[in-house]
Amino acid sequence: MFERARIKLTAWYLLIIMLISLSFSGVIFRVQMVEVNRFARAQRTRIENQFPPSNYAPYETPQVDPDLIAETENRILLNILLINGVILVVSGGLGYLLAGKTLRPIKEMVEEQDRFISDSSHELRTPLTSLKSSMEVALMDPKLSLKDAKTLISENIEDVNRLQKLSDSLILLTRKGLKRSLNVEDVSTKALIDTALKQTKPLADKKNIKIMLKVKKISFRGDFEKLTNVLVILLDNAIKYSPENKVIIVKSWKTKHFVDIQVKDQGVGIPAKDLPHIFDRFYRADASRTNTSTVGYGLGLSIAKMIVDQHHGSLSVKSLPENGTIFIVRLPANPSKI
Repeated sequence: MFERARIKLTAWYLLIIMLISLSFSGVIFRVQMVEVNRFARAQRTRIENQFPPSNYAPYETPQVDPDLIAETENRILLNILLINGVILVVSGGLGYLLAGKTLRPIKEMVEEQDRFISDSSHELRTPLTSLKSSMEVALMDPKLSLKDAKTLISENIEDVNRLQKLSDSLILLTRKGLKRSLNVEDVSTKALIDTALKQTKPLADKKNIKIMLKVKKISFRGDFEKLTNVLVILLDNAIKYSPENKVIIVKSWKTKHFVDIQVKDQGVGIPAKDLPHIFDRFYRADASRTNTSTVGYGLGLSIAKMIVDQHHGSLSVKSLPENGTIFIVRLPANPSKI
């Protein structure tokens, strides 16, 4: 599809360029022929002035050689055609390259969209299939007790909650709302971290994970709600991928131009081959985390990075297998424009 579009776009480039080139060539040809005729007349006038006719020795007035004019006209026309031929070949090659460069972002966007739809469908299919199968089995069981029905409903509600979380994440990733202007206000790093901890503390308590704070109270400008979501995602990941009875350290500090917030865990870590992809949608470093029973869709870090990018900041990661992971959120200390 894109190859046909590339060829078609190249043809339009060539058509426009050749129309312009031929138009100018026609003007140049006419100008050159006017100059040739002017030169011929000037030559004839100069000969007449040097050898004026007399009453005793009249001579025939010199005439312009029509064959010479025709030959000059043909040579000018040939040169113009050769130049246009070169323009056609060069423009065709350059137009093909330019068309490819023009279409590349569109191609990448369409491929990303197709991949996103495919991944979304795959992620949605699994819990839906599970829900359908469990309910079909229950309906076919004539001895289904009230207790078993309640257990089934409870499990199905958990699946529905996961589906709701997935759909919310998909909406957040795809809707224009994420890219709308931020609700910029004065933000305190301590308030951000405290709010995020309240949301993730129950999960940490279940695994007896202690969260140590080395936080300085730093004020800067940003969207409090969205930045809280970033920290919730990072803390949630740190807790999920850490064994029980471990420690997570949250630090914040300020440099001359930036405010940094770090989340460091003692979890299973991420292999080097997976690090370049962890911010991709639906990507999960399963090979490094097969010893965990965590449930996720690989969307959290994508959302976190989009929010940080919207603040003109950066989200970086350092990790080694079995040695934990460090995420660092770096935000402008004094943003001039968000």
